[in-house]
Amino acid sequence: MPVVVEPARPHPVEIAGLLHELSERLLSTDDLSQALDRLAVFAVGAVPGAVRCSIVSITEGEPLTLTASGGEGRLVDDCQYRTGQGPGLDAARTRTLVTTQDLVTDPRWPALAECARDEGVQSVAAIPLDVQRESVGALSLFVRGPDGVAPELLLTAMAIVNQAEILLGELARRAALSKGATVDRAIGVIIAQRGCGVREAYDVLQETAQRLGLDRQTVAERLIAAAARTREPGH
Repeated sequence: MPVVVEPARPHPVEIAGLLHELSERLLSTDDLSQALDRLAVFAVGAVPGAVRCSIVSITEGEPLTLTASGGEGRLVDDCQYRTGQGPGLDAARTRTLVTTQDLVTDPRWPALAECARDEGVQSVAAIPLDVQRESVGALSLFVRGPDGVAPELLLTAMAIVNQAEILLGELARRAALSKGATVDRAIGVIIAQRGCGVREAYDVLQETAQRLGLDRQTVAERLIAAAARTREPGH
């Protein structure tokens, strides 16, 4: 009988090491944007066979954002977001795993075929990546040639994405707390300056933001900075 060779799978210790390193890299960032940049760089280096990682994030009322690492497959990515069709966008919209073993022959995205053929990057695995209620998105990994989405690639990629969702959620929580603290400090400044109540102070902050065409967080930061300057010697 022929010997069946099972495909190599990532060792649990190896996966644990990768997730530990990912946690350190992401939790040491200053904001979500920097964290996504680091995630893309980390994933393309950690997932076997990947030559490019791109991450799309979709937030209601805001422009689509994209971060990526790895040059091969860039034209495929550009074509995907130019036409609005591709595995990464499908994964983000449907929030399901989307894979293809050959973009050149895949009938779902005919617009990507020529770019995939020219670059030789034909296999893609796109995994949903959501950040709490902030946004929906997907992490896509590109592999040279057809039939490149191997089990070990998917196992490693899905472990990374699952961990990243938790880490990005924590960063979003920290950012929300920071924003709330800034607004509260600004409210205190308004109350001190005007001798008004809390409700009126919130109304003043909101009306100022609308008048200036800025978000409330930015106005709060500027108000706190202005108040600090007036307390400096010579003011």
